[in-house]
Amino acid sequence: MDGRTYYAPHGGLPPQTQLHTGRAVFTDAYAVIPKGVMSDIVTSCLPFWDDTRVWILSRPLSGFAETFSQYIMEVGPAGGSEKPEPEADAEAVLFVAEGEIVVTIDGQKRTLTPGGYAYLPPASGWTLRNEGTDTARFHWIRKAYEFVEGLDAPDPLFLNEKDIAPAAMPDTNGSWATTRFVDPADLRHDMHVTIVTFQPGGLIPFEETHVMEHGLYVLEGKAVYKLNQDWVEVEAGDYMWLRAFCPQACYAGGPGAFRYLLYKDVNRHAKLAFR
Repeated sequence: MDGRTYYAPHGGLPPQTQLHTGRAVFTDAYAVIPKGVMSDIVTSCLPFWDDTRVWILSRPLSGFAETFSQYIMEVGPAGGSEKPEPEADAEAVLFVAEGEIVVTIDGQKRTLTPGGYAYLPPASGWTLRNEGTDTARFHWIRKAYEFVEGLDAPDPLFLNEKDIAPAAMPDTNGSWATTRFVDPADLRHDMHVTIVTFQPGGLIPFEETHVMEHGLYVLEGKAVYKLNQDWVEVEAGDYMWLRAFCPQACYAGGPGAFRYLLYKDVNRHAKLAFR
């Protein structure tokens, strides 16, 4: 896994000679945000973050996907925040694509390099700095934690993909595997962020249709993905945003591995909001 690369946007603007028609699409079941959309003019700044800009890929949206937001953060040297999270009940997953960041929690510093993963519980008071000399780019996935009586909130986790063996899906001869940072049986966790890898020729051989909302950011390679009734081509740097029950399947044609960072909400009852 040491040779893995993780695509991250660098901004800029396309030339005036470029055709404006692209692959971006937003439907009532899914959205595709191609890498070419992630230019300078769609970035934002955030309160209490120094030398930082952010691409906001998804956010809770009524009638669509409502459980999470996903950012790509770009933090310059010496940048970061002593007050990164404004909402006390928000949990976070960070995943580093480029550079390195230092996360401090309970007075202890942890350095994350490419492939690095952090789970940060709600109200944990974490801070973040780029103490290196290069710009850092990382994913920040946020969710309001769903507390359950009798279950404690999860502990912080600091891991790296290179130290975790991917778990092959049954009966796939290793062509479809998942790198899991959290034990699926740990019901304290109400979201999972994993890395899914398909070798050339690997596929999801049926239309998955389920309650979990998804954010899928392509880290490496290319594939064709079926979303609802449509087949779309995706490549490294593209983002797919799926509402609950959107049918999905994929086929990885090669020439290299197709890999994406996957968010899904798990391990909680469906709320009976109208009871």
